[in-house]
Amino acid sequence: MYLPPHDPHVDDPMRFKPLFRIHLMERQSATVECMYGHKGPHNGHIQIVKKDEFSTKCNQTDHHRMPGGRQEEFRTWLREEWGRTLEDIFHEHMQELILMKFIYTSQYDNCLTYRRIYLPPSSPDDLIQPGLFKGTYGSHGLEIVMLSFHGKKAKGTKITGDPNIPAGQQTVEIDLAHPLQLPDIENLHDFSELSRIVLEVQEQVRREEQELEQWQKEEEHSQQAASQPASPLGGGEGAEGEETAAGAEGRTQDKVTASQPFVLPMGVISRNEDYPRSCRICFYGTGLIAGHGFTSPERTPGVFVLFDDDRFGFIWLELKSFSLYSRIKVSFQNAQAPSREAFDEMLKNIQSLAT
Repeated sequence: MYLPPHDPHVDDPMRFKPLFRIHLMERQSATVECMYGHKGPHNGHIQIVKKDEFSTKCNQTDHHRMPGGRQEEFRTWLREEWGRTLEDIFHEHMQELILMKFIYTSQYDNCLTYRRIYLPPSSPDDLIQPGLFKGTYGSHGLEIVMLSFHGKKAKGTKITGDPNIPAGQQTVEIDLAHPLQLPDIENLHDFSELSRIVLEVQEQVRREEQELEQWQKEEEHSQQAASQPASPLGGGEGAEGEETAAGAEGRTQDKVTASQPFVLPMGVISRNEDYPRSCRICFYGTGLIAGHGFTSPERTPGVFVLFDDDRFGFIWLELKSFSLYSRIKVSFQNAQAPSREAFDEMLKNIQSLAT
C-alpha cells in the first residue's frame, strides 16, 4: 500500500507498507501471509475475482488485535497514519474526522477488494503532464488525486477519499476555456476582490451553457422538422468542443511560460503555508463539497492555480480554503491505459462504485 506523507508535508515522498506476501513453494503451490498488525506474518488468502480485480482476506484477524484494546490500536494507527498523537490535535472537528476514518478503515481487517486503475493518457497540448498528485484537504489530511485532461476540461478524481467525499468522485473540475486574470499582488490580499472576479466568470459560464442548451434544442427541432440531420457549425458539438479547447489552450500557452506573483487572500485557510509565491496561470473551476456520508453534494466555484510542472493549487471559494497538490513521482509499471476509451470507462466505473 502506498500511503501519502504525513500532513501537511505534501512535497515529501510516498510511504510504502506491505499488506500481503506470497511464498512460491515446490510443486507449483504457494502460501499467502497477511502482514497487517504487529504480531508478524500470519495466514491469509488471495482470490482472483475477475479480470483486473482481486480480493484479499486475513484468516487470523486476532493477530491484528493489541493488548490495550481498540484504544491502543487507535493510538498506534494515529502515529503511523498521521505521525502524531491525539494530544497533538487540539481541533475537536479534526479529532472527530480522524476517529471516523479509523473506525471506517479498521472494520475491514485487511479483507479488501482491489481494482486496477490506469494512469491518464497524455497529449502534447496538455497544460502539464497528467498523473497522480498528493493534495491537502484541511482536517482530512493528505489525499491522492488523479489529474486528467478531457478537451477543454481538466478533472481531478479522488483515488483516496474521506468521510465527506469518497474515492472515485471528481473533486475538482477545471475550465480551460476560462482563464482568470488575478488582481495585482496588493489587491490579491482582498478576498472580496478575488470572489468578485470568480463569480463574474461563473455567471458568464452559466450564460454560455444556457445559450448552448438553447441552440441544441433549436437544432434538434429544426432537424425533426426537416426529417433529416442538419450539419451543425464546426462539424458537430464534439468537434466544436475540441476545437474550442485547442483554441483556448493555444491562447494560454504563451501565458503559461511567464510567471506572476501569488499570495493567498486574507482569510483563506491553508494547511501548508509553504506554497509557491509565484504562479504561471489560473483558471475558473468548480470543487465538490458534501456533508458526512456524501450527503447533499454540490459543485462550488473556485480557482485552479498552476504553479509549475509538478504543483498546482485550488482555492475553494465557499469554504475559504486552499488545497496544494504535489506530483507523485513513484514510477508505476504497466499502468498506462490501453486506449483513451479504456481510461474513460475506468473513470466511470470507479465513480459508480463510490456512489
